[in-house]
Amino acid sequence: MIYGIGTDICDIRRIAASVGRHGDRFAEKMLSEAELAVWRARRARWPARGMRYLATRFSAKEAFSKAIGLGMIMPMTWRACEIANLPGGKPTIVLHGDLRDWFAERRLRAHVTVTDETDYAASFVVVEQLPPDA
Repeated sequence: MIYGIGTDICDIRRIAASVGRHGDRFAEKMLSEAELAVWRARRARWPARGMRYLATRFSAKEAFSKAIGLGMIMPMTWRACEIANLPGGKPTIVLHGDLRDWFAERRLRAHVTVTDETDYAASFVVVEQLPPDA
């Protein structure tokens, strides 16, 4: 059963402006440790690619927060929600701490997709509730 659906579109230029104003603090507030390492590596090799990575993570977390119906209210926090990639590249959501427990208690499973172009990043999340016997 569908529990919730969320979508978000993000202007990459807005993310770049935030990084310009706040430096790494913006990324450190929003990204998990694993995401932060990927962002720093991508940004070092190709700054524009680093900004697109940061924008897709921002967008996906916004979409996820909408799909679970909490917005950015506890237990949903930027760093408790990690957007990772499976070995084949498919994006997946990894949850941490209280958010992971909250999600598990409700028998939820999330599906996420992210995309980016020159100026925009977009994400779509579907959260389903598993039956009691699953």
